[in-house]
Order: sequence, then structure tokens, then C-alpha cells
Amino acid sequence: MDSGPEPPLPYLGVLHRGAAPEWSVRLPRARLKPEFPPEPRQPLVIASGNPHKIAEIRALLDAVEIPVLPQPSDLEIEETGSTYAENARLKASTVAALTGQWSLADDSGLEVDALGGRPGIYSARYAPSDPEKIQRLLQELADSLYRGGRFVSAMALADPTGQIRLEGCGICHGQILREPQGQGGGYDPIFWVREAGCSYALMSPHLKAKLGSRGKAARDLAPGLRRLFGLG
Repeated sequence: MDSGPEPPLPYLGVLHRGAAPEWSVRLPRARLKPEFPPEPRQPLVIASGNPHKIAEIRALLDAVEIPVLPQPSDLEIEETGSTYAENARLKASTVAALTGQWSLADDSGLEVDALGGRPGIYSARYAPSDPEKIQRLLQELADSLYRGGRFVSAMALADPTGQIRLEGCGICHGQILREPQGQGGGYDPIFWVREAGCSYALMSPHLKAKLGSRGKAARDLAPGLRRLFGLG
């Protein structure tokens, strides 16, 4: 059942990366619009150029047995949304319209309570490289005893016309470590997940699927994906 009026479709086109408005954790629940069924075994294009993100989403989708492809290597999309959900819709719609394939996009960020929610939707652009992002975050947090935070992920699925057909969200709560533990992309080495007993970087694929923000967003989408792709 439709949860309400659809948001307007974003501009579809090849864009160049730039700044985005303020972060937000207001995310929609998963919703399905079943009037454009895909062909059997039609692949999903992951709307991302981040190899860590593509690998994690590919692993999460193994359970629904849908082939996964990366987006074109020369494509960049400006994340102009004011929320994770808006950015996920923008990326999914753009990639779907340009490739003529179903597309799944994720927009994620780390929100730190003591920093007023920063870096939020700016997480990927907080510094030029992952080590510099971590360094900046730890310098800003300094010796604060208040180190709570969360990973937030929004996912959106677009059909080959660029129409958003399904959305989901997930949140993973944790603490910011004082130094990295393990190897991983983004802020994973400094994000401690109590239920896992380790940093996000040291979590197994199984634990990421169970406890991680993308894993929760993917589970939010999974029933709709199975219905939409005729997988039972």
C-alpha cells in the first residue's frame, strides 16, 4: 500500500560532485510500487563508485539472488539532497535512467552526538581520504567522554525509467573509538558496535548484515524486492 504522495523526481543527468545541505536522519519506511515488473534475472546496477559500498551491498543482496552490476566508472552524481533519502533517490533515478537498468542506491553517513550530528550527509566529503576523515573526526571529538553516534543508511530502488519504486532505511548505534581498530572503508575502523563486541571494520559480513545500517536497510527492502522481481 502506498504510504503517501510521491516526492517529485530529481533532475536526471550526469553531474559533478559538490556540497549538499544539512544532514537529517528523517527516513521513509520501505514501500513498493508494483506496476513495472522487471524481466526474470534482470540485474541491478548499484549506483555507487565506492568499492567498499558496492561489495557490502552485493553481499547483502546474495540472499535475494539478484545479479548485481556496478555503475559506469566515469559517472559522478552531485548529492544535492538535504537528507540521506533524497540523495539515495537522486542517485538511483539518475543511474537507472542513464543505463536503462533497475538501479539501487544507498546514501549513508556517520552522526556523532557530541558534534551536533556531524559529519552526517557530509560524511563522504569530510576530508579528501578515509584516513584524513578519521583524523579530522577524532581531532574534533578530542577527549570528549560523550562518544555516542550512529551510522544511518537510506536505500532507494528505481526502475529503468528512473521512477523510484521502493525505499528503506537502517540505523546502527555505536561509540566512537579513540583510535582505529581494523581495516575498512570510511569511518568503520573507529566505530564500535557493542552488540558485535568490535569495531565496524572487524565485523564479519554476517554481523554487518544483521547489525549494520546497510544490512537493516537491505532487510527493509528485501520483501519488496522479492515480490517485485518475482522471487517468491
